[in-house]
Amino acid sequence: MLCFILLIYHLSSGTCSDMLSRQRRSWIIDSFAIEEGHPGPFPYVLGKIHIERDYLVYFALYGEGADEEPKGVISIDKDSGALIIHKAVDYEEKELLKLVFEVRKKDFTIDTKLGVEISIRDINDNPPRFHRNLYKIHVSEDSTQGTNLLRVVAYDRDQRGTPNSTFHYEIKHVASMYTLLVEAKDHGEVVSLSSSTTVVIHVQDGNNHLPTISGQTIGSSPLRLHVTDNDTPNSVAWRARYNIKGDEGEHFKTETDPDTNDGILTVVKPLDFEKGAHRELSISVDNVAPYFACKVRKRTSSGLWTVETSKSDGSSANQPHSVKVIIEVEDTNDPPVFSVTVKDAVLKENTPTGTWVEKVTAVDPDISHASNFVYKVGHDPAGWVTVDAHTGDITTIKSPDRESHHVVNNVYSILLHAVDNGNPPLTGTCTLQIHVTDQNDNVPQLTMEYFDVCASDSLTITNITAFDLDENPFGGPFRFELLGDVKGKWKLDYSYGNTVGLVKQPGVYAGSHTIDLKISDLQGQSGVYNLSVMVTQRNTATKAASGALGIVFASLFLLLCLLLMAVAISCKKQFTTLQMSDSSGETLLTSNIEEPGTDCKIPDYALQSLAAIGQYIDPLSWQSHHDGMQYISLPKMVGKKITFQNYADYRSESLSYVFSDSWPQGHTHSLMEEDMDTMNFLHTRVSSHVSDAALETLLHWRLSCLQETEDDLLDYKPHLYAEEGDSGDPVDLDAIAIPSDYSFQIMLKDLGPKFKQLALICKTPHIEN
Repeated sequence: MLCFILLIYHLSSGTCSDMLSRQRRSWIIDSFAIEEGHPGPFPYVLGKIHIERDYLVYFALYGEGADEEPKGVISIDKDSGALIIHKAVDYEEKELLKLVFEVRKKDFTIDTKLGVEISIRDINDNPPRFHRNLYKIHVSEDSTQGTNLLRVVAYDRDQRGTPNSTFHYEIKHVASMYTLLVEAKDHGEVVSLSSSTTVVIHVQDGNNHLPTISGQTIGSSPLRLHVTDNDTPNSVAWRARYNIKGDEGEHFKTETDPDTNDGILTVVKPLDFEKGAHRELSISVDNVAPYFACKVRKRTSSGLWTVETSKSDGSSANQPHSVKVIIEVEDTNDPPVFSVTVKDAVLKENTPTGTWVEKVTAVDPDISHASNFVYKVGHDPAGWVTVDAHTGDITTIKSPDRESHHVVNNVYSILLHAVDNGNPPLTGTCTLQIHVTDQNDNVPQLTMEYFDVCASDSLTITNITAFDLDENPFGGPFRFELLGDVKGKWKLDYSYGNTVGLVKQPGVYAGSHTIDLKISDLQGQSGVYNLSVMVTQRNTATKAASGALGIVFASLFLLLCLLLMAVAISCKKQFTTLQMSDSSGETLLTSNIEEPGTDCKIPDYALQSLAAIGQYIDPLSWQSHHDGMQYISLPKMVGKKITFQNYADYRSESLSYVFSDSWPQGHTHSLMEEDMDTMNFLHTRVSSHVSDAALETLLHWRLSCLQETEDDLLDYKPHLYAEEGDSGDPVDLDAIAIPSDYSFQIMLKDLGPKFKQLALICKTPHIEN
């Protein structure tokens, strides 16, 4: 049993050790270091941890710089194992980051756990510092040269034992300010008097230190060059100035950062990858102020010291510091380029389709990108040609015509494109100018085929002009010839030229004539045309011209009259239509006002108007039959004076006079219409007997009554009312006694003879069909 247990332990321990050894071999971890004060850009990938597993694992990172201070510096991609830096670190704060890498399986169980240390690589970001900013000492005037005056100590926070923390001491300036006491003393015999003044001399820094390029950014654009200059900052001796050598195409320029004195290299003109994938530049730096150096060779107790000065004289010791910069140009997709951008070709007019015209050739300068392209016709205004997509051969698909309006000065222009297969596709352009040669494919033509000639006894000449679309030698001058029987009637003064004269002989009668004219060009190509000549008498033409002129003036006059009429109509006063009331004549009006002017007094001329109407009507013999049912009798009212208390009484009484209650037997009706409707009804029946003057007078009277103001009708006398607060019932009013058994419904059954008469008047008459 013991042997069995030992055997199992041995196998398990061997298996575990084998697994552990395989796990150690499966990790491939490089030594990682983070540069202090990295300028970015952030985030960037520091490196990648490789692990060989046949299954999916996830990475995690814990410790300093991840989830411990300084937090947020580094992280790991859980899928790929890439270490990502998120911000800069300071060596003086943390020299080493202690981290733990952890690998988990898909079920989040730990597969492997390993501690790793990432070092921080120091940079020279701390200058040496003195323990005190100001040292004050007292020196005896009689101290000899070489006396030890003071010991100063400085320190540097950068990494020990590196050039970043190693420094030396030197006296930069003896003094930046001298204070002198100047005395003026006289030479008196008894006593000598004196006075003094203080002179303060400030020594300005000169350019006795050349700037040196201390570093540069790598892999970024624009490029920044860092310089170091020991002269006084922000002075002309400290301000850096950069120069470029090797920039033949002037693609770059340098600028100085006014705050940091860094040099900034930028691109001002696009670079062409095909002209070179690399550019090597030499950038030097100097100062705005000229450089000088001063070295003491001999010090004397009196007089001037022996010194040696030097300037930028071209010696190697005083040359500006320079650095080489290599620019890598990345290739981009460029359009195809035609070997000849404007190409000429000659083509005869009326050439059959399928004729080869020319061939164009293009090349794609791209090296790293796809260089396949096809040829296409970009602009072919008349659609004459086509191009082979792969060879660039151009052939015709239509017969060219030199006389086409697309041909300018015998040249027909076509745009051809070479389009590559980039994304997006880019296009190169070529112009093909086809010079179309002329053929004699057009006969001469006349500018005009209709002429008017005046009949006279003398010869009359009319000019005839011809033209040809073809050019020389297929055009003019032309040969003219009259055809047919024209002897003694028509002839030509000349038969050769571009313009000839058609001569009418005296024997030609007035009227329309047709003349056959043959015109031939220089090559004998001819055409026959029918000239229409109208021979007219002189006076006839004059009359016709006068008649046409008269028609023109008459048209203008008529147009002027129409405009004046339009203006007159638009300026006419607007006609106001009299609104007729449709209400009943005896309808009670709402009178909720208590003031004078509500009554209307009938003027005398209104009665006269009614009398005038009666003069035209026979009260006994005249009757009007309307639809075979209603008859009206109108009594005379001449000389009858009627007085009314109010307007309502007037309307009722006037209608009783105008419309008689006597109707023929079997047609007794009672009518009471509103007065304006009554007037319209009356005018309809007696329009043939009542004069327009009488009706107009009546209408004016009605309008004046309606428009009369209330101030003209004030006829009330003052009335004394009871003052506010008086009590008591009016003494002149009797109390109304209502029996207790009185019923309102009983009262409605018998309203009295006055109500019955009113109801009879308002009742609509029954019309039998």
